[in-house]
Amino acid sequence: MPVALWALAIGGFGIGLTEFVIMGLLPEVATDFGVTETVAGYLISGYALSVAVGAVGLTAALTRVDRKKALLGLMVLFIAGNLVSAVAPTYELMMLGRVVAALCHGAFFGIGAVVAADLVARDRRAAAISIMFAGLTVANVLGVPFGTLLGQAAGWRSTFWAITGIGVLAFIGIALLVPARVGVPDVAVATGGQTATGGRTGSGLRGELAAFRAPQVWLSIVVTVLGFGGMFGAFTYMAFTLTEVSGFAASTVPWLLILFGAGLFVGNLVGGKAADKNLGATLLTLLVLLTVVLAVFALTATSQVATMISLVLMGAVGFATVPGLQMRVMRHASAAPALASGANIAAFNLGNAFGAWLGGLTLAAGLGYTSPLWAGAAVTVVGVVVMVVAMLVRGGERAEALAGRAARVDPDEDQPTDEERPAVPAGRLVEQ
Repeated sequence: MPVALWALAIGGFGIGLTEFVIMGLLPEVATDFGVTETVAGYLISGYALSVAVGAVGLTAALTRVDRKKALLGLMVLFIAGNLVSAVAPTYELMMLGRVVAALCHGAFFGIGAVVAADLVARDRRAAAISIMFAGLTVANVLGVPFGTLLGQAAGWRSTFWAITGIGVLAFIGIALLVPARVGVPDVAVATGGQTATGGRTGSGLRGELAAFRAPQVWLSIVVTVLGFGGMFGAFTYMAFTLTEVSGFAASTVPWLLILFGAGLFVGNLVGGKAADKNLGATLLTLLVLLTVVLAVFALTATSQVATMISLVLMGAVGFATVPGLQMRVMRHASAAPALASGANIAAFNLGNAFGAWLGGLTLAAGLGYTSPLWAGAAVTVVGVVVMVVAMLVRGGERAEALAGRAARVDPDEDQPTDEERPAVPAGRLVEQ
């Protein structure tokens, strides 16, 4: 794999750390600013909302910008946001820093996924995307515990200074390692559009929006919301399940969650490789397995051994879907994948919020601390149904396209040789 992918992974690590480490530092932040922990918690929800806005809005604004330059600009935004957080004298400025840092989150992963896929051969694209997302999983496994320990030992601001440094490192890595003119939109390649400097032009916002005319793009986004929503809806209330049902001490919860994070890391890499071999079958299988894992977890949560196994499997199977889900939406928006890719990142966060909301409803209804697991399984079942529909629709589209192609061929007319056929633009994301 190209070393440039690891530069993207460092950026993903920093972004993941920014999103999640605040959870372990809320008491210190609340005390420092003199606000309640509920108000301090808005630093998390405010970040999540800004991710969704940036995933679509910033990606749309950057459609005509060279993608390497776009990534560098997004890292500058990330560095600035975390720097503001590190020095913020008031809660309001801290919130501003969180919002600024969050705006780059979705756009970075959306554009970064397109760049990662463009760096490798077509049969390795999902694996390349998984390496970029590996930074996010490592942030969960190692970054959050150590970032929390650093913040508790040296003050919470030290953690944000460290994240700012990680952002600088990612900026340098992207600047030095990511090739120039990488990830140029295929519309530009096909039309030969040129800028004043001789580089390719982008497809522009209109071209990116045109990708959303494809029903498969929307079906892919819905599958993302449901598949990811099912897993994170269950995970949001996991501390209650572990302590109230499984009987673990509250002090062991952070260490148990490392098991979940280890599952995320392994599942992400394995899922990427599997998706490159057969995207549709991989996603369908993983969604079915995730449903089963969530249901078995709910049934066996009273067993501590079974609970630990289920935590690993839930993380592994759930996050194994991520490279494939991202790859699918990019394939079906192949001519202009950047905005669709960013929208799918927003869909991950929407699924997270939806799953958490639904799980909260089950707890409020008095259905018990395993009810978020059952709710997650139900959501994932719907995701399986939508995935099956998408595959059936895709099969019909292929059959129709083949029939139309056959009808246009005149058997009495000489057909072009392989040498005479137009070349397919390099880097084009096509359906296998």
